[in-house]
Amino acid sequence: MSEPAAKPEDRYARQTAYHAIGKEGQAKLASSSALVVGLGALGSVIAETLARAGVGTLRIVDRDFLEWNNLQRQVLYTEQNVRDRLPKAVAAEQRLRQINSEITIEPHVCDVDYHNITELANGADVIIDGTDNFGVRFLLNDASLKLGIPWIYGGCVGAEGRMMVILPGETPCFRCLMPEAPPAEMTPTCDTAGVVAPIVNVVASLEAAEALKLLSGNRDAVQRDLVVIDLWENRWRQVKLDNLRDNADCPACGQQNYEWLRGDLGGQSSVLCGRNAVQISFPDRPRVSLEALAEKLNGVGRVEKNPYLLRLHVDEYVLTIFPDGRAIIAGTTEPTVARTLYARYVGG
Repeated sequence: MSEPAAKPEDRYARQTAYHAIGKEGQAKLASSSALVVGLGALGSVIAETLARAGVGTLRIVDRDFLEWNNLQRQVLYTEQNVRDRLPKAVAAEQRLRQINSEITIEPHVCDVDYHNITELANGADVIIDGTDNFGVRFLLNDASLKLGIPWIYGGCVGAEGRMMVILPGETPCFRCLMPEAPPAEMTPTCDTAGVVAPIVNVVASLEAAEALKLLSGNRDAVQRDLVVIDLWENRWRQVKLDNLRDNADCPACGQQNYEWLRGDLGGQSSVLCGRNAVQISFPDRPRVSLEALAEKLNGVGRVEKNPYLLRLHVDEYVLTIFPDGRAIIAGTTEPTVARTLYARYVGG
């Protein structure tokens, strides 16, 4: 005979004992829904924390497949998942169901873009950032504002991380903080600058904590500052954002001009016939400094550069990047794979 399912009062006993949650807050968690976008380092910690906390519905989304280098910091996954070449969303669903079989888990293996973000966010009480891509974050910001759903930004690279909660109509939005994406060649990624696992767990735990505050009915307790942490240099700062409030110049929250949600901004991809390659273009992206990009990619793979393009040879792929930000990724005909490679080595 199998063991009976745990009673909620047993499973969540330590959580409901906390005065700010209690039985009422736990009931709110059970009836809530969270959208977790990205299931890598941050997203896997966030998803597991929310599943263990009893969030009733977890909608989990990722476009990528598992690789060996993921296991150092992506806590949901195992060596067997990598051997099976499972998509992260599928492997995450399997593990989360083992952790908590009483909640609803909705996995989606897809590239989040302006075509599907509204459907993915439909019914969610909070959107949580587990990505490494600025374009997706601008898209989440637009969707959050348009739909009135809070979202939580988090990012980390090296030993430094940051976290910010966006409450539509109450706090500055992500574009108030960062009006445009930084130049790709100036933006370090985990694959170019590395990442130590503890910063992932810290930032993801902060994001999950803010989500639990919102979902349990403790909105007044939400962190409204930008939190910046450097674990290696032992620095922890809270940056006040009051001067960014009521920003009429912000295209998103000030002018309700949702360029990313409409698809006016962001990457476009197309399969090149007979080339085993995908082209990715960014119509409104600032020009890329090939010199700075070559320096950033030094040691990642073999780099070739001339005044017209930069070529990175890594594993079985060849990434050719042009000064306008356009890229041709050879070695795949899958746009999702190509976009993942671009975000990994060039930047989101």
